[in-house]
Amino acid sequence: MNEKKAGPLQGLKVIELAHIMAGPVCGLMLADMGADVIKVERVPSGDDSRFFTPPEIDGESAAFMMMNRNKRGIAIDLKSEAGVEVLKTLLKTADVVTENYRRGTMEKLGLKYDALRKSNPGLIYCEISGFGRTGPYRDRPGFDLIAQGMSGLMAITGEAPGKAPCKVGAPVTDITAGILGALGIVAAYTNRLKTGVGDRVDTSLFEAGIIHTYWQSAIALATGESPQPMGSAHPLNGPYQAFPTADGWITVGAANQANWKRLLMVLEVPELAADARFHDNSMRMKHRKKLEIILSDLFRQQTSSFWLEKLERGGVPAGPVLDICQMHSDPQVKAREMVIDINHSKIGSLPTIGLPIKFTNNPGEITSGAPLYGEHTREVLREYNYSEKEIADLIDVGVVIAC
Repeated sequence: MNEKKAGPLQGLKVIELAHIMAGPVCGLMLADMGADVIKVERVPSGDDSRFFTPPEIDGESAAFMMMNRNKRGIAIDLKSEAGVEVLKTLLKTADVVTENYRRGTMEKLGLKYDALRKSNPGLIYCEISGFGRTGPYRDRPGFDLIAQGMSGLMAITGEAPGKAPCKVGAPVTDITAGILGALGIVAAYTNRLKTGVGDRVDTSLFEAGIIHTYWQSAIALATGESPQPMGSAHPLNGPYQAFPTADGWITVGAANQANWKRLLMVLEVPELAADARFHDNSMRMKHRKKLEIILSDLFRQQTSSFWLEKLERGGVPAGPVLDICQMHSDPQVKAREMVIDINHSKIGSLPTIGLPIKFTNNPGEITSGAPLYGEHTREVLREYNYSEKEIADLIDVGVVIAC
């Protein structure tokens, strides 16, 4: 039987009808904070991310295992009436259902929000789509690349104006949409605790991309002009960017006047304090490219470690530019338990990314690896009072799959 999980969302039952990334991120956040997330995968192949290979570990997709740890898995054929009935049974007592199907899919299954809330008025129904469930783009399929382009993110990412459009390396709209979905669910759950009534939560990759443009949108709405790519520099203050050193790159955040003065002391260039071009932030932004050249020439004279030590002693915010493997080994990452080992039922000990939210009194925990395809089908159905014969019959006719 499923052991009770720790965390502030302990006791919350979530049915995840979501695949690939945005919806699974939402479920992952809830699961890590204590919710019992039951991932429903389609028959016969399961979540598409099971086939995002290479890499794989012992035949299991690394991508799937990252997005679906801490969940239980059940495989149901939703093209069959019997399969839909099984799902309806799960949803009758669920607190939350998440889905990122194309618009109309849940309606075809007879599982639209208005129908489900009649038998479960406290249900929180979360939809994560490409563009949201309303508006002229509501029927468009959505992917992170498309959302990054249309939200303006690709227009402000890159080294300089006139270069080829560049997307953020990570699928930020997928991940952010999942986090927004989890936030919406927690907000709806808080309201349900007061009113007993559930809600419908609707967010999208497009909106997830738009909220990353807060600074650039502030500029555009104030001036009528769209900001352009600036490399690692900040659109509103500086110096705040990456600089080359003798052996690599570092980031320096001397974005306010106090840190600017500290930076000049570290670099031993007091004459720049008297330079009218760099007198205050407004002037530094006006002459940003010239300042970048001056500072880059100074930083290139010593190694990254030399400058990072000196900047830290001088009280200037700074850091190294790490690759992913270096980040995994960083002592702060280890101290914050952001790379941890979990137990996968097939592979055994497996490293994964940890929970980014820390709780003092009721911490969340990551206890298990991603489910094998149909790993918990029998376990979950037993919890819903299916007999062993009923489960066996469903497996025999292919309505559900169990490993």
